Amino acid sequence: MPDNNLLELAEQPFLEGLPVEHLKLLVKGAKSVKFKVGDRILTEGGPANLFYLLLEGSVELEASVLKGQPVPIQTLGAGDLLGWSWLFPPFCWHFDARAATPVKAAKFPAKQVRELCEQNHDLGYALMKRVSVALIQRLQSARCDAVVRQGGGGPAVTARPAPKARARKSGNR
Repeated sequence: MPDNNLLELAEQPFLEGLPVEHLKLLVKGAKSVKFKVGDRILTEGGPANLFYLLLEGSVELEASVLKGQPVPIQTLGAGDLLGWSWLFPPFCWHFDARAATPVKAAKFPAKQVRELCEQNHDLGYALMKRVSVALIQRLQSARCDAVVRQGGGGPAVTARPAPKARARKSGNR
């Protein structure tokens, strides 16, 4: 992504508060991508060699099932991280993801970002905190859905973070 998109990325909740030098490192490898409604973005079991920061639109996370329709897990929107499996071996996707609306995203090369994190531990720590928040959100979404299925009645709840639940600035430890 060109440097003029640095400000756009800096304003995204996932990257909010990252020092400018960290943002510049991340932007070097990022590419702007778009998806049409229904496009499959991630496939469960596929190689997790990239991740996305959603800038516009929404994406449905789904679990594959042997027979029948995919099971909805969570709906992600602008500002959300799509993909955390790139950070953990064996580096394969744990869910399917498909565009529910037209999507604009920043795509990041996973291997390059992992190498940046190894070279710059402050960047790695800041990203790990942010990915941890995304993991907690996914677990909370699954918990809410399980409660509903066990007799809570009504549709599944989409877990969304409260503003204070987002990762803190990397300088605050």
